[in-house]
Amino acid sequence: MTDVASRLHTLAERVLGAPLPVRIRAWDGSEAGPPGAPVLRVRHRRALRRLLWRPGELGLARAWVAGELDTAPGEDLYPLLDRLAGLLWEREESSEGAPQRGALAALSRLRDPDVRDAVRQLAALGGALPPPSPPPEERRRSFGIRHSVLRDRKAISHHYDVGNDFYRLVLGPSMVYSCAYWEPPASGSATVDNAQRDKLALVCRKLALREGQRLLDVGCGWGSLVLHAAREHGVHAVGITLSHEQATYARKRVAEEGLTDRVEIRVQDYREVHDGPFDAISSIGMAEHVGRERYRQYADDLYGLLRPGGRLLNHQIGRRPLTDESAYSVDEFIDAYVFPDGELAPVGQTVSVLEEAGFEVRDLESLREHYALTLRAWVANLEAGFDRAARLASYGRARVWQLYMAASALAFEHNRIGVNQILAVRTPGDGASGLPLRTREWRAV
Repeated sequence: MTDVASRLHTLAERVLGAPLPVRIRAWDGSEAGPPGAPVLRVRHRRALRRLLWRPGELGLARAWVAGELDTAPGEDLYPLLDRLAGLLWEREESSEGAPQRGALAALSRLRDPDVRDAVRQLAALGGALPPPSPPPEERRRSFGIRHSVLRDRKAISHHYDVGNDFYRLVLGPSMVYSCAYWEPPASGSATVDNAQRDKLALVCRKLALREGQRLLDVGCGWGSLVLHAAREHGVHAVGITLSHEQATYARKRVAEEGLTDRVEIRVQDYREVHDGPFDAISSIGMAEHVGRERYRQYADDLYGLLRPGGRLLNHQIGRRPLTDESAYSVDEFIDAYVFPDGELAPVGQTVSVLEEAGFEVRDLESLREHYALTLRAWVANLEAGFDRAARLASYGRARVWQLYMAASALAFEHNRIGVNQILAVRTPGDGASGLPLRTREWRAV
Protein backbone atom coordinates (compact mmCIF):
# COMPACT_ATOMS: atom_id res chain seq x y z
CA MET A 1 0.00 0.00 0.00
CA THR A 2 1.46 3.37 -1.00
CA ASP A 3 0.67 6.97 -0.10
CA VAL A 4 -1.26 6.13 3.02
CA ALA A 5 -1.04 9.77 4.15
CA SER A 6 -3.15 11.05 1.22
CA ARG A 7 -5.85 8.52 1.97
CA LEU A 8 -5.82 9.36 5.68
CA HIS A 9 -6.01 13.09 5.02
CA THR A 10 -8.85 12.78 2.52
CA LEU A 11 -10.86 10.38 4.65
CA ALA A 12 -10.41 12.47 7.79
CA GLU A 13 -11.74 15.56 6.00
CA ARG A 14 -14.76 13.59 4.77
CA VAL A 15 -15.53 12.49 8.32
CA LEU A 16 -15.02 15.93 9.85
CA GLY A 17 -16.72 17.84 7.06
CA ALA A 18 -13.96 20.45 7.27
CA PRO A 19 -10.34 20.90 6.16
CA LEU A 20 -7.79 19.06 8.29
CA PRO A 21 -5.44 21.81 9.58
CA VAL A 22 -2.32 19.61 9.88
CA ARG A 23 -0.11 17.56 7.60
CA ILE A 24 -0.17 13.80 7.99
CA ARG A 25 2.99 11.69 7.88
CA ALA A 26 1.95 8.05 7.78
CA TRP A 27 3.70 4.86 8.84
CA ASP A 28 4.73 4.17 5.21
CA GLY A 29 6.70 7.46 5.08
CA SER A 30 4.20 9.27 2.85
CA GLU A 31 3.04 12.80 3.69
CA ALA A 32 0.00 14.88 2.73
CA GLY A 33 -1.76 18.04 3.83
CA PRO A 34 -1.39 21.84 3.80
CA PRO A 35 2.20 22.87 2.94
CA GLY A 36 4.00 24.34 5.94
CA ALA A 37 1.39 23.11 8.43
CA PRO A 38 2.48 21.27 11.60
CA VAL A 39 3.07 17.57 10.99
CA LEU A 40 1.17 14.84 12.82
CA ARG A 41 3.05 11.57 12.54
CA VAL A 42 0.82 8.50 12.51
CA ARG A 43 3.54 6.02 13.41
CA HIS A 44 1.34 2.95 13.60
CA ARG A 45 -2.03 1.94 12.23
CA ARG A 46 -3.16 1.11 15.78
CA ALA A 47 -3.66 4.85 16.31
CA LEU A 48 -6.61 4.76 13.90
CA ARG A 49 -8.30 2.01 15.88
CA ARG A 50 -7.94 4.02 19.07
CA LEU A 51 -9.33 7.18 17.45
CA LEU A 52 -12.26 5.40 15.82
CA TRP A 53 -13.12 3.55 19.01
CA ARG A 54 -12.94 6.68 21.21
CA PRO A 55 -13.25 9.79 18.99
CA GLY A 56 -11.92 12.93 20.62
CA GLU A 57 -9.25 13.59 23.17
CA LEU A 58 -9.19 10.22 24.98
CA GLY A 59 -8.52 8.26 21.79
CA LEU A 60 -5.90 10.78 20.73
CA ALA A 61 -4.29 10.69 24.19
CA ARG A 62 -4.10 6.89 24.21
CA ALA A 63 -2.37 6.91 20.83
CA TRP A 64 -0.02 9.68 21.97
CA VAL A 65 0.90 7.99 25.25
CA ALA A 66 1.57 4.73 23.38
CA GLY A 67 3.87 6.57 20.94
CA GLU A 68 1.64 5.81 17.94
CA LEU A 69 1.10 9.54 17.28
CA ASP A 70 3.91 12.08 17.47
CA THR A 71 5.31 15.29 16.07
CA ALA A 72 7.87 15.33 13.29
CA PRO A 73 11.44 14.95 14.65
CA GLY A 74 12.68 18.27 16.00
CA GLU A 75 9.30 19.96 15.54
CA ASP A 76 7.69 22.01 18.34
CA LEU A 77 4.65 20.34 19.89
CA TYR A 78 2.68 23.56 20.54
CA PRO A 79 1.74 24.48 16.92
CA LEU A 80 0.45 20.94 16.33
CA LEU A 81 -1.65 20.95 19.50
CA ASP A 82 -2.93 24.43 18.70
CA ARG A 83 -4.25 23.20 15.33
CA LEU A 84 -5.76 20.05 16.83
CA ALA A 85 -7.42 22.07 19.60
CA GLY A 86 -9.98 23.38 17.15
CA LEU A 87 -11.07 19.82 16.44
CA LEU A 88 -11.07 18.64 20.05
CA TRP A 89 -12.12 21.58 22.20
CA GLU A 90 -14.33 23.91 20.19
CA ARG A 91 -17.90 23.72 21.46
CA GLU A 92 -20.77 23.09 19.08
CA GLU A 93 -24.49 22.80 19.75
CA SER A 94 -26.16 19.43 19.16
CA SER A 95 -29.71 19.14 17.90
CA GLU A 96 -30.80 18.93 21.55
CA GLY A 97 -28.91 22.12 22.39
CA ALA A 98 -26.34 20.41 24.63
CA PRO A 99 -22.70 21.43 24.18
CA GLN A 100 -20.42 18.93 22.46
CA ARG A 101 -16.69 18.83 21.80
CA GLY A 102 -15.83 19.50 18.17
CA ALA A 103 -14.51 16.02 17.36
CA LEU A 104 -17.50 14.33 18.96
CA ALA A 105 -19.89 16.55 17.02
CA ALA A 106 -18.68 14.72 13.90
CA LEU A 107 -20.48 11.61 15.17
CA SER A 108 -23.80 13.25 14.32
CA ARG A 109 -22.69 13.17 10.66
CA LEU A 110 -22.73 9.36 10.58
CA ARG A 111 -26.22 9.54 9.11
CA ASP A 112 -24.50 10.70 5.90
CA PRO A 113 -23.67 7.64 3.71
CA ASP A 114 -20.45 9.30 2.51
CA VAL A 115 -19.28 9.76 6.11
CA ARG A 116 -20.11 6.16 7.00
CA ASP A 117 -18.14 4.99 3.98
CA ALA A 118 -15.13 7.10 5.00
CA VAL A 119 -15.27 5.64 8.53
CA ARG A 120 -15.34 2.11 7.08
CA GLN A 121 -12.26 2.87 4.97
CA LEU A 122 -10.43 4.31 7.97
CA ALA A 123 -11.32 1.20 9.94
CA ALA A 124 -9.91 -0.97 7.17
CA LEU A 125 -6.67 1.04 7.20
CA GLY A 126 -6.42 0.66 10.97
CA GLY A 127 -6.81 -3.10 11.00
CA ALA A 128 -9.21 -5.31 12.85
CA LEU A 129 -11.19 -3.97 15.79
CA PRO A 130 -11.39 -3.90 18.77
CA PRO A 131 -8.55 -1.50 19.60
CA PRO A 132 -5.55 -2.49 21.70
CA SER A 133 -5.79 -2.14 25.46
CA PRO A 134 -5.22 1.38 26.85
CA PRO A 135 -1.63 2.17 27.86
CA PRO A 136 -0.91 1.00 31.41
CA GLU A 137 -0.56 4.58 32.65
CA GLU A 138 -4.33 5.01 32.31
CA ARG A 139 -6.14 4.83 35.61
CA ARG A 140 -8.48 1.89 35.88
CA ARG A 141 -12.08 2.38 36.96
CA SER A 142 -12.47 3.77 40.48
CA PHE A 143 -14.88 2.34 42.99
CA GLY A 144 -16.34 3.81 46.12
CA ILE A 145 -18.09 7.08 46.82
CA ARG A 146 -16.74 9.90 44.67
CA HIS A 147 -14.58 12.27 46.77
CA SER A 148 -14.73 10.09 49.83
CA VAL A 149 -11.52 10.18 51.88
CA LEU A 150 -10.49 6.69 50.67
CA ARG A 151 -11.15 7.37 46.99
CA ASP A 152 -9.42 10.75 47.17
CA ARG A 153 -6.34 9.07 48.67
CA LYS A 154 -6.21 6.71 45.69
CA ALA A 155 -6.66 9.53 43.21
CA ILE A 156 -3.89 11.60 44.79
CA SER A 157 -1.58 8.57 44.84
CA HIS A 158 -2.15 8.03 41.10
CA HIS A 159 -1.02 11.56 40.34
CA TYR A 160 1.64 12.36 42.91
CA ASP A 161 3.27 9.04 43.79
CA VAL A 162 5.08 8.89 40.45
CA GLY A 163 8.48 9.48 42.01
CA ASN A 164 10.08 12.50 43.62
CA ASP A 165 13.06 12.42 41.25
CA PHE A 166 10.68 12.61 38.28
CA TYR A 167 8.96 15.66 39.75
CA ARG A 168 12.28 17.33 40.54
CA LEU A 169 13.32 16.93 36.91
CA VAL A 170 10.09 18.57 35.72
CA LEU A 171 9.57 21.23 38.40
CA GLY A 172 13.17 22.12 39.11
CA PRO A 173 14.80 22.65 42.53
CA SER A 174 11.89 24.68 43.90
CA MET A 175 9.66 21.56 43.91
CA VAL A 176 6.59 23.81 43.68
CA TYR A 177 3.79 22.31 41.63
CA SER A 178 1.49 25.26 41.05
CA CYS A 179 1.45 28.47 39.05
CA ALA A 180 4.56 30.61 39.51
CA TYR A 181 4.58 34.42 39.72
CA TRP A 182 6.66 35.87 36.90
CA GLU A 183 8.54 39.11 36.51
CA PRO A 184 8.44 40.76 33.07
CA PRO A 185 10.99 39.02 30.81
CA ALA A 186 12.94 42.25 30.45
CA SER A 187 13.83 42.08 34.14
CA GLY A 188 16.41 39.38 33.45
CA SER A 189 15.32 37.24 36.40
CA ALA A 190 12.57 35.29 34.63
CA THR A 191 13.41 31.69 35.56
CA VAL A 192 10.89 29.23 36.92
CA ASP A 193 12.80 28.87 40.20
CA ASN A 194 12.84 32.64 40.76
CA ALA A 195 9.18 32.87 39.78
CA GLN A 196 8.24 30.15 42.26
CA ARG A 197 10.20 31.88 45.01
CA ASP A 198 8.29 35.07 44.24
CA LYS A 199 4.98 33.17 44.33
CA LEU A 200 5.73 31.79 47.80
CA ALA A 201 6.64 35.28 48.98
CA LEU A 202 3.43 36.70 47.47
CA VAL A 203 1.28 34.14 49.28
CA CYS A 204 2.97 34.89 52.60
CA ARG A 205 2.50 38.64 52.13
CA LYS A 206 -1.18 38.23 51.33
CA LEU A 207 -1.59 36.13 54.47
CA ALA A 208 0.38 38.75 56.47
CA LEU A 209 2.33 36.03 58.27
CA ARG A 210 4.13 37.06 61.45
CA GLU A 211 6.45 35.45 63.99
CA GLY A 212 4.73 32.86 66.17
CA GLN A 213 1.55 32.48 64.11
CA ARG A 214 0.12 29.08 63.10
CA LEU A 215 -0.21 28.33 59.37
CA LEU A 216 -2.08 25.37 57.86
CA ASP A 217 -1.07 24.51 54.29
CA VAL A 218 -3.73 22.28 52.73
CA GLY A 219 -2.15 20.14 50.02
CA CYS A 220 1.40 21.05 51.00
CA GLY A 221 3.09 19.06 48.25
CA TRP A 222 6.81 18.69 48.84
CA GLY A 223 6.78 21.30 51.62
CA SER A 224 8.08 24.36 49.80
CA LEU A 225 5.55 26.87 51.18
CA VAL A 226 5.68 25.73 54.81
CA LEU A 227 9.47 25.80 54.70
CA HIS A 228 9.48 29.30 53.22
CA ALA A 229 6.92 30.55 55.76
CA ALA A 230 8.78 29.09 58.73
CA ARG A 231 12.20 30.24 57.55
CA GLU A 232 11.28 33.74 56.35
CA HIS A 233 8.38 34.63 58.68
CA GLY A 234 8.95 32.55 61.81
CA VAL A 235 5.56 30.82 61.78
CA HIS A 236 4.68 27.39 63.11
CA ALA A 237 3.41 25.52 60.05
CA VAL A 238 1.43 22.34 59.52
CA GLY A 239 1.48 20.92 56.00
CA ILE A 240 -0.98 18.18 55.02
CA THR A 241 -0.91 15.92 51.96
CA LEU A 242 -2.42 12.58 50.95
CA SER A 243 0.77 11.52 49.16
CA HIS A 244 3.19 9.42 51.21
CA GLU A 245 6.01 10.14 48.74
CA GLN A 246 5.48 13.88 49.07
CA ALA A 247 5.39 13.65 52.86
CA THR A 248 8.62 11.64 53.01
CA TYR A 249 10.39 14.17 50.78
CA ALA A 250 9.01 17.17 52.69
CA ARG A 251 10.01 15.77 56.10
CA LYS A 252 13.53 15.22 54.83
CA ARG A 253 13.72 18.85 53.69
CA VAL A 254 12.38 20.07 57.03
CA ALA A 255 15.04 18.09 58.91
CA GLU A 256 17.83 19.25 56.60
CA GLU A 257 16.88 22.90 57.22
CA GLY A 258 16.70 22.39 60.99
CA LEU A 259 13.04 23.40 61.17
CA THR A 260 11.50 20.36 62.86
CA ASP A 261 10.49 22.56 65.81
CA ARG A 262 8.50 24.83 63.48
CA VAL A 263 7.18 22.59 60.66
CA GLU A 264 5.06 19.45 60.87
CA ILE A 265 4.19 17.38 57.79
CA ARG A 266 1.18 15.07 58.02
CA VAL A 267 -0.39 12.51 55.71
CA GLN A 268 -3.88 13.75 56.37
CA ASP A 269 -7.08 14.81 54.62
CA TYR A 270 -8.38 18.32 55.26
CA ARG A 271 -11.51 16.71 56.71
CA GLU A 272 -9.37 15.06 59.38
CA VAL A 273 -7.75 18.22 60.78
CA HIS A 274 -9.24 19.08 64.19
CA ASP A 275 -6.48 21.02 65.99
CA GLY A 276 -7.36 24.57 65.02
CA PRO A 277 -7.55 27.43 65.29
CA PHE A 278 -4.94 28.60 62.79
CA ASP A 279 -4.02 32.20 62.10
CA ALA A 280 -3.79 31.58 58.38
CA ILE A 281 -4.62 28.84 55.87
CA SER A 282 -3.15 28.39 52.41
CA SER A 283 -4.65 26.08 49.81
CA ILE A 284 -2.50 26.27 46.68
CA GLY A 285 -3.58 24.13 43.74
CA MET A 286 -5.47 21.67 45.96
CA ALA A 287 -9.14 22.70 45.70
CA GLU A 288 -9.38 21.29 42.16
CA HIS A 289 -9.42 17.85 43.82
CA VAL A 290 -12.30 18.64 46.19
CA GLY A 291 -15.25 18.15 43.83
CA ARG A 292 -18.50 20.07 43.46
CA GLU A 293 -20.44 17.95 45.92
CA ARG A 294 -17.80 18.47 48.63
CA TYR A 295 -16.85 22.09 48.04
CA ARG A 296 -19.20 23.59 50.62
CA GLN A 297 -17.85 21.13 53.21
CA TYR A 298 -14.32 22.19 52.22
CA ALA A 299 -15.20 25.85 52.71
CA ASP A 300 -17.00 25.16 55.99
CA ASP A 301 -14.10 23.10 57.35
CA LEU A 302 -11.49 25.75 56.53
CA TYR A 303 -13.68 28.48 58.00
CA GLY A 304 -14.00 26.47 61.21
CA LEU A 305 -10.23 25.99 61.43
CA LEU A 306 -9.46 29.74 61.24
CA ARG A 307 -9.48 32.07 64.20
CA PRO A 308 -11.65 35.20 63.89
CA GLY A 309 -9.66 37.64 61.76
CA GLY A 310 -7.67 34.82 60.15
CA ARG A 311 -7.01 34.75 56.42
CA LEU A 312 -7.44 32.08 53.74
CA LEU A 313 -5.49 32.19 50.49
CA ASN A 314 -7.24 29.88 47.99
CA HIS A 315 -5.23 29.46 44.77
CA GLN A 316 -7.29 27.46 42.28
CA ILE A 317 -7.68 26.72 38.57
CA GLY A 318 -11.07 27.78 37.21
CA ARG A 319 -12.89 27.07 33.96
CA ARG A 320 -15.10 29.29 31.86
CA PRO A 321 -18.79 29.17 32.88
CA LEU A 322 -21.30 27.30 30.72
CA THR A 323 -24.75 28.51 29.76
CA ASP A 324 -26.06 25.27 31.23
CA GLU A 325 -23.84 24.33 34.16
CA SER A 326 -25.49 20.90 34.43
CA ALA A 327 -23.83 20.04 31.10
CA TYR A 328 -20.32 20.25 32.60
CA SER A 329 -18.34 17.02 32.34
CA VAL A 330 -14.88 16.12 33.54
CA ASP A 331 -12.19 16.14 30.86
CA GLU A 332 -11.70 12.51 29.73
CA PHE A 333 -7.94 12.66 29.23
CA ILE A 334 -7.29 14.51 32.49
CA ASP A 335 -9.53 12.14 34.43
CA ALA A 336 -7.97 8.99 32.97
CA TYR A 337 -4.31 9.96 32.99
CA VAL A 338 -3.63 12.99 35.16
CA PHE A 339 -6.05 14.09 37.91
CA PRO A 340 -8.58 11.33 38.62
CA ASP A 341 -11.85 12.80 39.90
CA GLY A 342 -10.55 16.35 39.50
CA GLU A 343 -13.17 19.02 38.75
CA LEU A 344 -12.96 22.67 37.79
CA ALA A 345 -15.49 25.36 38.69
CA PRO A 346 -15.91 28.93 37.43
CA VAL A 347 -14.31 31.42 39.78
CA GLY A 348 -17.68 32.99 40.51
CA GLN A 349 -18.96 29.71 41.94
CA THR A 350 -15.90 29.42 44.15
CA VAL A 351 -16.35 32.95 45.50
CA SER A 352 -20.04 32.30 46.17
CA VAL A 353 -19.42 29.09 48.12
CA LEU A 354 -16.66 30.69 50.21
CA GLU A 355 -18.97 33.55 51.12
CA GLU A 356 -21.86 31.16 51.85
CA ALA A 357 -19.54 29.46 54.36
CA GLY A 358 -19.04 32.79 56.14
CA PHE A 359 -15.85 34.14 54.56
CA GLU A 360 -15.53 37.72 53.43
CA VAL A 361 -13.77 37.66 50.04
CA ARG A 362 -11.45 40.67 49.96
CA ASP A 363 -9.30 40.19 46.90
CA LEU A 364 -9.19 38.16 43.69
CA GLU A 365 -6.17 38.14 41.40
CA SER A 366 -6.04 36.26 38.11
CA LEU A 367 -2.67 34.69 37.24
CA ARG A 368 -3.78 33.07 33.97
CA GLU A 369 -0.82 34.18 31.86
CA HIS A 370 1.55 33.24 34.68
CA TYR A 371 0.43 29.61 34.54
CA ALA A 372 1.01 29.43 30.79
CA LEU A 373 4.60 30.59 31.34
CA THR A 374 5.02 28.11 34.19
CA LEU A 375 3.79 25.16 32.14
CA ARG A 376 6.01 26.04 29.20
CA ALA A 377 8.99 26.08 31.57
CA TRP A 378 8.04 22.65 32.94
CA VAL A 379 7.61 21.24 29.41
CA ALA A 380 11.07 22.56 28.53
CA ASN A 381 12.52 20.84 31.60
CA LEU A 382 10.81 17.57 30.70
CA GLU A 383 11.84 17.63 27.06
CA ALA A 384 15.44 18.48 27.95
CA GLY A 385 15.59 15.43 30.24
CA PHE A 386 13.06 13.20 28.51
CA ASP A 387 15.15 10.03 28.41
CA ARG A 388 15.87 10.27 32.13
CA ALA A 389 12.21 11.08 32.88
CA ALA A 390 11.18 7.94 30.98
CA ARG A 391 13.60 5.87 33.06
CA LEU A 392 12.41 7.42 36.33
CA ALA A 393 8.70 6.84 35.65
CA SER A 394 7.93 5.19 32.30
CA TYR A 395 7.97 6.21 28.66
CA GLY A 396 4.18 6.46 28.72
CA ARG A 397 4.11 8.53 31.90
CA ALA A 398 6.61 11.00 30.43
CA ARG A 399 4.41 11.23 27.31
CA VAL A 400 1.34 11.85 29.50
CA TRP A 401 3.04 14.77 31.19
CA GLN A 402 4.36 16.25 27.96
CA LEU A 403 0.90 16.23 26.38
CA TYR A 404 -0.92 17.35 29.52
CA MET A 405 1.34 20.29 30.31
CA ALA A 406 1.67 21.54 26.72
CA ALA A 407 -2.10 21.32 26.13
CA SER A 408 -2.74 23.06 29.45
CA ALA A 409 -0.36 25.88 28.55
CA LEU A 410 -2.38 26.50 25.39
CA ALA A 411 -5.65 26.31 27.33
CA PHE A 412 -4.44 29.08 29.66
CA GLU A 413 -3.14 31.16 26.75
CA HIS A 414 -6.47 30.93 24.91
CA ASN A 415 -8.54 31.67 28.04
CA ARG A 416 -10.24 28.28 28.12
CA ILE A 417 -9.17 28.03 31.76
CA GLY A 418 -7.69 30.44 34.31
CA VAL A 419 -6.15 30.41 37.76
CA ASN A 420 -7.07 32.74 40.58
CA GLN A 421 -5.81 33.67 44.03
CA ILE A 422 -8.74 34.45 46.31
CA LEU A 423 -7.97 36.11 49.63
CA ALA A 424 -10.76 35.62 52.14
CA VAL A 425 -11.08 36.57 55.79
CA ARG A 426 -13.01 35.12 58.71
CA THR A 427 -14.09 38.61 59.61
CA PRO A 428 -14.91 38.95 63.34
CA GLY A 429 -18.16 40.34 64.70
CA ASP A 430 -16.80 43.88 64.99
CA GLY A 431 -16.14 43.92 61.24
CA ALA A 432 -12.40 44.58 61.56
CA SER A 433 -10.89 42.64 58.63
CA GLY A 434 -7.31 43.53 59.51
CA LEU A 435 -6.49 44.27 55.87
CA PRO A 436 -4.73 47.46 54.74
CA LEU A 437 -6.79 50.04 52.90
CA ARG A 438 -4.60 49.57 49.83
CA THR A 439 -4.37 45.81 49.61
CA ARG A 440 -2.29 45.80 46.44
CA GLU A 441 0.59 47.14 48.48
CA TRP A 442 1.50 43.50 49.20
CA ARG A 443 3.00 43.50 45.71
CA ALA A 444 5.93 45.48 47.06
CA VAL A 445 8.90 43.30 47.99
